[in-house]
This record gives sequence, C-alpha cells and structure tokens, in this order.
Amino acid sequence: MKTPLRIAILQCDTPPPDVVALYGAYDRIFTTLLEKAATGLGLDPKTDLELSAFEVVTAQEYPNLENIDAVLISGSKHNSFDNDAWILKLVDFTEKLLKQDRIRIIGVCFGHQILGRALGAKVGRSDNGWEIAVLPVELTAKGKEVFQQDTLTIHQMHKDVVFEYPDGVEKLGGSPRCLTQGMYQKGRLISVQGHPEFHEGIVSRLVKMRNEQGIFNDEQAKDALDRVGDKHDGVVIAQAFLRFLLED
Repeated sequence: MKTPLRIAILQCDTPPPDVVALYGAYDRIFTTLLEKAATGLGLDPKTDLELSAFEVVTAQEYPNLENIDAVLISGSKHNSFDNDAWILKLVDFTEKLLKQDRIRIIGVCFGHQILGRALGAKVGRSDNGWEIAVLPVELTAKGKEVFQQDTLTIHQMHKDVVFEYPDGVEKLGGSPRCLTQGMYQKGRLISVQGHPEFHEGIVSRLVKMRNEQGIFNDEQAKDALDRVGDKHDGVVIAQAFLRFLLED
C-alpha cells in the first residue's frame, strides 16, 4: 500500500468527559498515537496519513469504501458479544471487509473482539478476570517478527476475550489471563487485545472512575495504579500497524 494511508477510525465508544477534555475522543487519541508512530518510521504524518473518523454507536456512520485503504476499530465499554443493533451492524460491516482484499483492518481491544466474532470465533466474558494497566504479552515467533522486538508490554483494560484463534490467522501472543492477545493475516488484518493508544493519564482516570463505581475493588485499583506509569510499547505497536498497511 502506498501513502497517503487513508485510515477510517471507527469510534465504538466515547471516553469519560474528563478524558475527552484532556486528550479528546478516540479519533484524536488514535491520531496522536499514529502521527507519533509515523514520525518514528520516517513518514510525514501530515502528508502520509489521511485519517477520518466515524461514530458507529449512535450515529452509526460508516465510510465510503472507495475513499479509504484501512479501517481501525476502536475499543469500547460495550460487549462485543451483545446483539444490539449497532453491534450487529458493525459485525456485518467487518464481515463485508473480510470478503474483499483491498481494505485492511486494524482491531484494538473491542475491535479485536469484533474481528474475532466476524471470523467465527467465540467471544465473551472471561473467567480469568480483569487485565488492567501495563502488563506483559508473551510474543510468538510471528509476534516478535511483527513488532520487531522480543518482548512487549501494553496497557490493558478488559475482561472480555476472544476464546480461540480463528482459522487462518497467525497468533501474535498471549498472556496468562488471555491466550488471544493478537491476530495477524498478511494484507488483511492485524489486532491486539490491549490498548496501544492508552497512557498513564487516560488509564489512571479510568481506574479511579471504575473503582468509585465499584467495578474495580480497592485491591485491583491499587495494583493497577502501581503499574499505570510503567514503560509500555504503544508506539511500537502503532508502528507495526503502519508497517502492516505499507506491506505489499
């Protein structure tokens, strides 16, 4: 694929107001990450990236496929296994993309799960509990090749998982609580269960909010906040996304 990379960001949620006020919604958060990744690869983020955003929950807006080269499906607080009308529409759209061979797909967290669902894998609530804040992912040989390093750490914020790797995809890595941490298919798709776009400022606010809501108990929140500022490979992962799009 040649530049400019025309990437449509499908916004599957809106972050809490304090996060939006500081860092923007998912379109701005991903734009910040992808522009930084592009610069690190020697690309010009202003001329080599053409980013657009579509709100798929309430507005249920989708891009004209003729105007894009790739779709990035964002994370969400919603359940990828639910059958709400907008989720079914998103799964149908993803299945449509999987049936063609030009537009490539990037899935992040909820987006990773939607990809798994569209590929026929079981998605749902894990019995292994939450993964929160910066945690390691054990990479496969393919994962080491894709991310161009032997180890990987990423911000996590999930209790839902893809239970098994769909047929035909290459495994990128796993963790003790989630064996399906990343999927890859050359020229077709790449996904991660974690959040490369997240950082300490975002995750610390999410953890404190969910602790106050009773979603995370005090022990979970303290453990997460103790790790929230650890080094993570968000930019490395975003660079892998861009290399995936640039592959012939």
